[in-house]
Amino acid sequence: MKKSTERKYLPEFVFGAIDGAVTTFAVVAGAMGASLSPLIILILGFANLFADGFSMAMSDYLSIKSENQIQKSYRHKHFKNPRKAAFVTFFAFVIVGLIPLISFVIALFAPFIDNHKFIYSMILTGISFLVIGSVKGEVVGKEKVHSAIETFIVGTLAALIAFVVGYVVRGIVV
Repeated sequence: MKKSTERKYLPEFVFGAIDGAVTTFAVVAGAMGASLSPLIILILGFANLFADGFSMAMSDYLSIKSENQIQKSYRHKHFKNPRKAAFVTFFAFVIVGLIPLISFVIALFAPFIDNHKFIYSMILTGISFLVIGSVKGEVVGKEKVHSAIETFIVGTLAALIAFVVGYVVRGIVV
């Protein structure tokens, strides 16, 4: 496969991965803020992972299909395969989106990490934000370190908002 072909779907991978990590970790953080059980956190996390991943992939599919139709009207010859783009988006979303859930899954089989599973989830997700942010910097032609920190901050803020909302709503309901 040519290098240009390999890189053709890199934006879909990067943005699917970022969204997968951010939204799944936000669900975990919100559920932790609400003091929900680990089982509920896993259910919500996996439901988000697949439903949101599917939604994002289908949105990408429809967007690229529309873009290709516009390009055809201008007689351009370079098109993206909407199915391939949707698959790459979904794959990246699910694979990287699993990271915030890993410590919760492991805690089911290794109870010795149970008390620290949220901390491990934060650390692993933070690392994924930095790595994917760095790759994002390369894709968009931005400084890798700046992009990594920017992605880390955005993901952290999303998780903080979700945690606070979970905490506040729990306080109102309970």
